[in-house]
This record gives sequence, C-alpha cells and structure tokens, in this order.
Amino acid sequence: MSVIDLETARRVAKLARIRVPEENLPALADELSQILTFMEQLNEVDVEGVEPMTSVTPMRLKRRADVVTEGGMPARILSNAPDAREGFFAVPKVVE
Repeated sequence: MSVIDLETARRVAKLARIRVPEENLPALADELSQILTFMEQLNEVDVEGVEPMTSVTPMRLKRRADVVTEGGMPARILSNAPDAREGFFAVPKVVE
C-alpha cells in the first residue's frame, strides 16, 4: 500500500496549481494514497491475451476506399482557406 505524506500532498497541489488549505492536506494525502493503492491493484490484474480496446462496445469506423483520385479541384480546396494566393495556401511568416 502506498502512503502519501503531507509534504508530498502539498507538492502535488502546488504542481497542479491547486490552493489547498493546510487543514485539508491530510484528506488530500489520504485520497492520493487510495488512488495509488487502487492503481497497484490494477497492476496485479492479468491482462495477458486481452486485446486493447477503444470502447466497451465493438465499433468500426467508417472508412472510404484508399484510392488515387484525379484531384484537379484547387479552386474548390482553396475556397475554405482564410488566405490563398496564386493557387496556394498563404500562411503568416513565423520565423525571421
């Protein structure tokens, strides 16, 4: 079981830019200790052979065919550009 002391809880709060009153530090240290203990329990679970998943329900993303197109529509593509010049996207200079 991991135990977080008050100084570590104070440092975590400072790094997270959270103002925690001194009287609330023991409760914060206890909560952080519980989180770490739960993470240690999760590390004990055998996940050998379990496929990683992105959702709890099996889903497939819609995909278009990966085919070469003729293109040839620069005006249509550049119509959404905030600034286009001479058939190209124009971007502000960022390096001197």
